[in-house]
Amino acid sequence: MSRRTRTIPETDGASKLALEKEQPTLSETAYRQIRSDIISGAFQPGQPLRLEALKLRYGLSFSPIREALNRLQTERLVVGVASRGFFVEILSIEEMWDATNTRILIESEALRRSIQTGGDDWEAEIVAAFHSLDLQSQRQRSHPGSPTDAEFTLLETRHQDFHKSLIKSCHSKRLLNIADQLYVETQRYRLPVLVGGNGAAPARDLSDEHRRIMDATLARQSDKAVELLTRHYVETARFIERNSERQKLGP
Repeated sequence: MSRRTRTIPETDGASKLALEKEQPTLSETAYRQIRSDIISGAFQPGQPLRLEALKLRYGLSFSPIREALNRLQTERLVVGVASRGFFVEILSIEEMWDATNTRILIESEALRRSIQTGGDDWEAEIVAAFHSLDLQSQRQRSHPGSPTDAEFTLLETRHQDFHKSLIKSCHSKRLLNIADQLYVETQRYRLPVLVGGNGAAPARDLSDEHRRIMDATLARQSDKAVELLTRHYVETARFIERNSERQKLGP
């Protein structure tokens, strides 16, 4: 009696493509989760990032985690030390000002280009982003006490969306990518002060600052818009610097 054999079907092209896409998806997942934990302060500056611990934390294998750490290293959120592994990049006032000033240079140029070339859709997106941000700001001001994590995350997302909308029409992917990276670098310094209550709330009307930046931008007043945006970022950096001792930042 002959033995019946089972034929295993070959993987078709679509399945192969799906498998090839799986690893980048896992890498992106690891990247976003580690990045979020660094920015939020779940991982402290200088803390070692052990692969085994990260594997258990995120339920991912070593490969995507390692790829994510290498990517975060290029974004100055992680530092790799030969034969010692990866660590969360330290914080310092000098680095904070460097990131802030570089952000001002990049976004000022991107804003000028957007004002020059932006159309109706760009203007509408700015107005919508500001309105969305202002609504969430009003909600949080109307409720005393610290906001929930979900409320603060929503506010921060809308804040980033507003600033991205201002420069979206610069027609330069490189400028936009650099601006995104610098936003994250400065966010690392800003969030601990706001979330952790490490310093007194800034005596500023941030909604009014955002509105004035928007109005100057929509009026196509490039110099005024850049001046207001610069002042907005500098005041935030000064606030962080005043609270640097509470944050235990370096000189």
